[in-house]
Amino acid sequence: MSSRPLKMAPAAGWAGEATWQGVRIGLRSLQAMMAVPTALFLGALAAMLLRHPDVSFYEIDRIAFVLLVVGVAGRAVVTRQRLLVMERATWPMIALTLLAVGSVIQQPFDNHTWCLLAAKFIVPFSLFHLAALVFQKERRLEQFETFALLVLAYLCFTSIAFLVGAKSLIFPRFILDESLGYHADRARGPLLQAVANGVSLNLLGVLALHSFLRGRIRGLKAAALLASLPIAILATMTRAVWLSFAVSMGVLIFRTRNRGLRRICLGVSIVGVLALLVMLSFADQRRAFSDRLQESGPLNFRQAVYSGGWQMFLEKPLTGWGVNQMPSELARHVSGYKERELYPHNTYLELLVEHGLVGFALYAWLMWEIFKLRRCAVPHSERDGFLNQQFHAIWPVLLGVYWVNAAVVVMNYQFVNGLLFTMAGMLAAQRRRAAAEASS
Repeated sequence: MSSRPLKMAPAAGWAGEATWQGVRIGLRSLQAMMAVPTALFLGALAAMLLRHPDVSFYEIDRIAFVLLVVGVAGRAVVTRQRLLVMERATWPMIALTLLAVGSVIQQPFDNHTWCLLAAKFIVPFSLFHLAALVFQKERRLEQFETFALLVLAYLCFTSIAFLVGAKSLIFPRFILDESLGYHADRARGPLLQAVANGVSLNLLGVLALHSFLRGRIRGLKAAALLASLPIAILATMTRAVWLSFAVSMGVLIFRTRNRGLRRICLGVSIVGVLALLVMLSFADQRRAFSDRLQESGPLNFRQAVYSGGWQMFLEKPLTGWGVNQMPSELARHVSGYKERELYPHNTYLELLVEHGLVGFALYAWLMWEIFKLRRCAVPHSERDGFLNQQFHAIWPVLLGVYWVNAAVVVMNYQFVNGLLFTMAGMLAAQRRRAAAEASS
């Protein structure tokens, strides 16, 4: 009886061919991602805007962020760019991130805590450095500008649709889900929080004013977009948002040397006043505004929370209590409220409580370095571009909007943080280009 050897070569050959086919597809996908870094960046920002952490739709924002990092890093390697350029703001970023990570790894694993860590530190600090690699050409800066205008139009449309009761026009539908997020009775947008929506509207609105003066938007489109901005701000029904918007318009009107910017800001303010008068002519809207202005419950709650948070800070003033430890501990320091978890509603107080004076000092250092970016020179070739001298003039206003609202809410919103640090990264890269131009 004879036996014949089994023929395994075809199977082995098929497996090898499948492996190489997978490698080729992977390399082509990587090559495609490296070819469109701007699209990857703007896609990641869009995912952060449209995907709230409470919404069960995979981890699309995390996927988009990972694809962005892989695509930009691969492009940097191929083009022989420095992947990480150490800016002055990089050092406090690294120190804050290490401080937060060191706190989290000492705690039992909690996905929510890691998500907060990413939203407040890892993602925005990464976008700061990635933006410096991606947005180096004027064409890409203009693509970011177009993206910002489209997002502003979307947020304005959504807020006004909510205000007038046209809820069938609101997308995505989870915005209307009262079990998700906060402020379901206000125009809160996809961020599911009225203050975060208002901060985004305010920041993007200032950028729209800049774009209008540059001639990027004109005619009826510009008039409709800028006129809808104050109405959308009013629709948030949030006093802090109203105040920050009024202050930003006032600063641009009375402090700017640009007559065109002064006139357009004055026009936007007049539209806002007229819209308010029209809204007050309706009984239900007049009642809603009156209730918001006279409501004292939130103020009493904030006073109690701030007092309890200060007590926590005094107990551990140097190193703090650790990331995401404040909600449960704060409930023990505040009397009169039965909730198991209480939130500080103040970014600066949370920094003091969670990271102590060390963390607060690092954050203050970071904000100072970002603020100083307004002083960098504008390269000769970019004097008529997006990051022109006018943008440098409005940069303190953009930061002021962020800082004022950070005093009434904890800035753990990826899109808001990502938007601000992306623009900061653009300015940091421009400073390097200006220095190189001056040296040559």
